[in-house]
Order: sequence, then C-alpha cells, then structure tokens
Amino acid sequence: MLAESLFVMLGTLSVIGALGMLIARNPVSSALWLILTLFCVAGLYLTLSAEFIAVVQVLVYAGAIMVLFLFVIMLLNLGTMPTMKGVGWKKAVGFVLCVVVLTQLVLIGATGLDLLPATEVVDVANAGSATTIAKSLFTRYALAFEVIGILLLVATIGAVMLAKRRFA
Repeated sequence: MLAESLFVMLGTLSVIGALGMLIARNPVSSALWLILTLFCVAGLYLTLSAEFIAVVQVLVYAGAIMVLFLFVIMLLNLGTMPTMKGVGWKKAVGFVLCVVVLTQLVLIGATGLDLLPATEVVDVANAGSATTIAKSLFTRYALAFEVIGILLLVATIGAVMLAKRRFA
C-alpha cells in the first residue's frame, strides 16, 4: 500500500513539475522545475525496484545534463521567455486533440502492418540491475550505443567551437 501511494504522489509531483517547467517565465526557474521532475522520475524508478536506473537518472540527467542546460542558459544570457499572445485555449485544445488522433492513427496503422515490437517476458526482479542492463546494452544494442557516443562527442565539440568563436 505504501508503494502504491508513493507512486501516485511522485507521479503527481512529476506532472506538476513538468507543468511548472512549461509555465515558468524565467529559464533558470524552468530548469529548476525540470530538476524536480527528474528527481520524481528517479523516485518512480525506485518504487518499481529499478535502483540502478534511478541512480543513473539522478547522476546523468539531474546532474550532468542539467548543468549543461544551465551553462547554455547562462551562456546565451536569456532574460525572460517571450510571451505567446496569439494562442487561445481553443487552439491549444485543438492541438492536443490533433496529437491524440494522430497517435491513435499511427498505432492502428502499426498494428495493422504488424510493425509493433514483440513483447518479451522480463524477469522483474533483475530488470533494473546493472548486470542485466549492461548485458543487453553491450550485446543487443551495441551499435546504437556506439552511435550515441559518437553523436555526443560531435555535439560536445560543436558546443565548444561555438563558445570559443563567440568569446574569441
């Protein structure tokens, strides 16, 4: 009972944090709302017995990625976000409904063409352990892991070159 109530509380808090990130006018406070959301997601992982993923969530996303976001915000010297005066509630509701219908159409098309991945039986007790994740990451997803590493290296070099050009 405690796990279910904690799951609902963390889920609600993460949705509130995500909405706070979207509504915030100041980019720094928006980044702080995002940090709250990332910590809540790590807590959700803990309620699902995925301790390793929760630790990685805090270290990588709430730590390193958010430091990078704050560095970019400070580098760009953003004041406040521009206001959106031309968007009414009717357009927002229409956009949300359009996204829902499009998602349903894609799901129906993928089901009809048998494009959805097959479901696997996963050992829930070991699904979030470091050994299980490492085994699938370095065997089944080795190519994707290497491509992501190269993309991150290129993005880092590009960010350093842009920052160097601006201050030189």
